[in-house]
Amino acid sequence: MIEFHLDGRSGVSPYLQIVQQVRQALRLGLLREGDQLPTVKDVVANLAINPNTVLKAYRELEHEDLVAARPGVGTFVTRTLTDASLAAHTPLRRELRVWLAKARLAGLDDESIEALFMNTFRTAAQEDIA
Repeated sequence: MIEFHLDGRSGVSPYLQIVQQVRQALRLGLLREGDQLPTVKDVVANLAINPNTVLKAYRELEHEDLVAARPGVGTFVTRTLTDASLAAHTPLRRELRVWLAKARLAGLDDESIEALFMNTFRTAAQEDIA
């Protein structure tokens, strides 16, 4: 089961952070069709947020046909977002872990690593367009 976390410094609303985390888990194969999302009550207890925030996120995911709510039972994944198996990502994960270790050895903190990655990602995307 997925465990949500919130980053108050991200500038992204809590409900969108939950939606993004579910989408990411679906892309990576961490959530599969039939898996149950945490109950609203559990998310509220773990994150200390308003239940309406969780409900809004789950409704958004329902609107995208990624999950379906079963009254009295819970919210379940109805489809994934990946065509490749999780095993196909293993070599890339290994390389990324090595890169992360090098970044930390170079003295970068998490925010700096994320900024460097996102800047490089965006620059590469722009170069691919050009």
